[in-house]
Amino acid sequence: MEEEIKVLGFWPSPYSLRVIWALKLKGIEYDYIEEDIFNKSQLLLQYNPIHKTVPVLVHGGKPISESLIILEYIEETWPQTPLLPKDPYQRALARFWTQFVDEKRPTFISFLTSPSGGEKGEKAAKEVAEVLKIMEERLGNDKFFGGETINMVDIAHGWLAYWFECIEKVVGLKLLDPNTLPRLHTWVQDFKQLPIIKDTFPDHNRLLVYVKSVRERFLVSTE
Repeated sequence: MEEEIKVLGFWPSPYSLRVIWALKLKGIEYDYIEEDIFNKSQLLLQYNPIHKTVPVLVHGGKPISESLIILEYIEETWPQTPLLPKDPYQRALARFWTQFVDEKRPTFISFLTSPSGGEKGEKAAKEVAEVLKIMEERLGNDKFFGGETINMVDIAHGWLAYWFECIEKVVGLKLLDPNTLPRLHTWVQDFKQLPIIKDTFPDHNRLLVYVKSVRERFLVSTE
């Protein structure tokens, strides 16, 4: 018998979806356990006692946390449908870009949580625009970051295909525009239409309400 696979996640979490996408792409069956990050279960605290966050992959009773580490584990454990290139140099580049957007996470958070129109908000918007421009240039003329098919870089950046649109709406500023970022905009549309991806997105309106609540909590805390 194959060892049991569980995924502990939270429905709006883009990091949880990374794990789900990777497992689905490789055809790996798993049991999904929905967590409430505002009322963490004993199971989550048991499996991830250090950070107490999702996602957590549990394989044969052994837990692995942090989404990018989980992706690496999935790639090494189930080599079918590779998520990384075979060439060592290209693999190194892919790992660099999977980390790139996570390293820029504070920039995107600042964009979401800064008051619109103020100096801080304008600075955050400018910094996000610069990050998106870098991603546009990295994509080049390829359909996906993985070339003609998605790979780990696309999975790492996949949250832009649904979360960022909600962020733009609640902030009231469009940055990922087809006129200024045509290739990245097209990538978003292509990524969203992949059969294995599109059915996993959370409901747009529900996510919009959640993202709005995150912004409001931050704005109230800074008053």
